[in-house]
Amino acid sequence: MDASPSILQIEAACLSAWPSIKSALDGSWLWRFAKGYSKRANSVQCLDPADDGDAARRLAGMAALSARHAIAPVFRVTPLAGPGVLDALDQAGWTAFEESRVLAMRLDGRSFDVDADIRFFEPTDPAWLDVQAAMSGYSPATVETLRTLLGLIAPESRGLLAYDAEGNPAAAALAVNAGGIGVYLNVVTRPENRRAGHGRAVMRAALDWTRAAGATSAAIQVISDNAPAVSLYQSLGFDEIYRYHYRRPS
Repeated sequence: MDASPSILQIEAACLSAWPSIKSALDGSWLWRFAKGYSKRANSVQCLDPADDGDAARRLAGMAALSARHAIAPVFRVTPLAGPGVLDALDQAGWTAFEESRVLAMRLDGRSFDVDADIRFFEPTDPAWLDVQAAMSGYSPATVETLRTLLGLIAPESRGLLAYDAEGNPAAAALAVNAGGIGVYLNVVTRPENRRAGHGRAVMRAALDWTRAAGATSAAIQVISDNAPAVSLYQSLGFDEIYRYHYRRPS
């Protein structure tokens, strides 16, 4: 993929697109808290592979910060975690779980024809948020945390719904134009509407919206063993750029 954004650029865009409620920095180590909603917003990561000194002490400090806020200590290991970080995680016995793929593509020069009933909303609009939450099976407490996080998104963003032939919401997605990189989150299809093209339709509309909003690249994160989602995104033009996984104390 020519002129693709760097790993740091993608990571920065994803951090902007999916905020936390609280954060703390130790050099380029970033700790984030969002009341436990999503591991991405409730974990530690390093944004500079060269910043891996004194890693054992720093890891313990970040874990203590998580404990203070009553969330499980989790480290998100991307290619930006240097050897010292990996050694500290190994020595402390933090075990790996849940690998994800980061896919990206160029948007300039592409066309995304959308032949479907797609509607756009502000992400905090209950007409989108409540429908997306119901599709995902969220509890009332999770919905309130999600509402808070959506209100903290600084870049331009839209919630999208795709409707079926009967006019019922069938699929949802969140699109964010984060510094010229389109980021897509909370993509979900109602169970009874799966394998009918609604997920593809809502993603094509999301890609088209971010391109029109000025984004020149797109990025999405997906759990590696979610084969249907990986296949969908690759068929839309995404290519795998890198992978990450999480670590937690054993």
